[in-house]
Amino acid sequence: MPTEAVNGEDGGLDRVWTVPNLISFTRIVLLGVFCWLLFGPNERIAATVTLMFVGATDFLDGYLARRLHQVSTLGKVLDPLADRVVLVTAVLAIAIYGAVPPWLAAVVLGRELLVSVAVVVLAALRARRIDVVWVGKAGTFGLLCCFPLFLLGDEQATWARVLTDVTWVAVVPALIFSFVAAAAYIPLARRALGEHRPERAQHEAVTS
Repeated sequence: MPTEAVNGEDGGLDRVWTVPNLISFTRIVLLGVFCWLLFGPNERIAATVTLMFVGATDFLDGYLARRLHQVSTLGKVLDPLADRVVLVTAVLAIAIYGAVPPWLAAVVLGRELLVSVAVVVLAALRARRIDVVWVGKAGTFGLLCCFPLFLLGDEQATWARVLTDVTWVAVVPALIFSFVAAAAYIPLARRALGEHRPERAQHEAVTS
C-alpha cells in the first residue's frame, strides 16, 4: 500500500481546498480587515484584536496539515507566504500608524526583504525548496505577538505604558530568533544548491 494512503493523504499533494489552506486564506483576508479597522473607522482596539487572532493562528495551519494528513504542495508555499504577508503588512501598518519607531520596523522589514530575495534567487536557480526551521517560526510568532501589543499600548494610560515596556522586553528575543533563523538558512541554501548542481550538470549533458 502506498505511503500516502497509509497516512490518509491518498497522494493528494495537489489538493487546494484543505482545512489548513482555508485557514491560511482566512488569515490573509482578516489582514485586510485589520487594515480597514485601523485606517478606516480608526477602531484601534478592534484592529488589535483582529491582528492578535491572525497572529495566534500562525501555527494552526501547519499543525492541522500534519494532524489531519492534509499536507499539500500549495500549503507548503501558502503557509510561509501567509506568515510573510501578515508580518510585513502588520509592521508597515503599525509603523505608519505611529505605534512603533521607524527603526524597529526597518530592522524587521530588512530581514524579511533579505529572506524573500534569497527565496526568489533559489527558486530562479531551481534549487530544492528549503523547509521552514522552527526557530524562524518562533521568531515570526513572537513578532506577531509583540507588534499588536505595541498597537494596543499606544496611549497614555499607565497600564499602556507598562504593557509597552514589557513588550520591548519580549520583542528582543523574537528579533534574535528571526535573525538566527536567517543565518541558519545560509548552510541550508548552500546544501540545496549543491544538491541541484549534479542534476543540472546531468541535464546539460543529456541536452548537449
